[in-house]
Amino acid sequence: MPEPVSWPDRQRAADFDTWLARIAPAHRLRPESLRMASADASFRRYLRIDADDQACSRIIMDAPPDKENCAPFVQVADLMAQAGVRAPQVLDWDREHGFLLLTDLGRRTLLDVLDPARPEAAQPFFLEAIDALVRWQCASRPQVLPPYDEALLRRELALFPDWYIERHRGITLDAAQRQTLDHAFDLIVRHNLASASASVYVHRDYMPRNLMLPDDGSAALGVLDFQDAVHGPVTYDIASLMRDAFLSWEEEFVLDVTVRYWQAARKASLPVDEDFGSFYRAVEWMGLQRHLKVAGIFARLTLRDGKAKYLADAPRFIGYIRATAGRYRELAPLLRLVDATENITPASGYIFGRP
Repeated sequence: MPEPVSWPDRQRAADFDTWLARIAPAHRLRPESLRMASADASFRRYLRIDADDQACSRIIMDAPPDKENCAPFVQVADLMAQAGVRAPQVLDWDREHGFLLLTDLGRRTLLDVLDPARPEAAQPFFLEAIDALVRWQCASRPQVLPPYDEALLRRELALFPDWYIERHRGITLDAAQRQTLDHAFDLIVRHNLASASASVYVHRDYMPRNLMLPDDGSAALGVLDFQDAVHGPVTYDIASLMRDAFLSWEEEFVLDVTVRYWQAARKASLPVDEDFGSFYRAVEWMGLQRHLKVAGIFARLTLRDGKAKYLADAPRFIGYIRATAGRYRELAPLLRLVDATENITPASGYIFGRP
């Protein structure tokens, strides 16, 4: 049975009822069909409502304006549509109260159908994901989205020591450990800003859980959760796609898909390195920044926001961090620090992308 919708705040419930009553006739909505669709890591949640005598459904975003700013979502949804990427269309927006009526991209995410034991079955889906990503990046224009600059990179990296190491692991870094981490962060930022001219639109969470399969199979993959998009390194979204928060692939498959993206990006004249080896190293360094950030975010979601399910996947990101740090000599001190934090002895091994 679909989960019914509850409202802990009576005034917000009244504001919602007023808004829904106003828009329902024009959009042929059936208020009695309202039910929960999903919730995410933010303060947003999503409701589903039927329209046109159940011939189709719509999604309602519930985003309290004191906690969520809907303007970036609306802006990026429009940019995606302009790029030819399938994204939710905003049908109505109550700015004052943070309610949006959206088209429904389907009930299944790409994550729902993937099996790491069957990469051959997953490949067609990843080719579709590459196609959408390249179209999104080809539409890039400077000074439209916020820059993914040094300040933002460093704020994100700080989440790892602040939330993962100190608050989750309960470890206070001494001066030497802090210096090791600071030096590693300097290297990561320098690598990821080395090609400042190679900047495109960055989704910033481009992974299977945010890619939607159409219910009838007649449309392209849909893209969700894009409200944090920025203008930054071309390597970020492919790193995010292939080093997922909720499942891991063998390196052979990661390389295969990344090569296919690189080939498509070059064909589309996107600013990727002409040498794949150099490009792949840049992807790894960009991925490392993301892994450190996400480990911190998952700890914060659990410890601050009470969403324990996210921290359960943090070991996957520690595996990603160790895998990348283990490849590069200059990152050996970071690897030793992470191993000490995780109580891992230097002799213990790992498989790429797995804890």
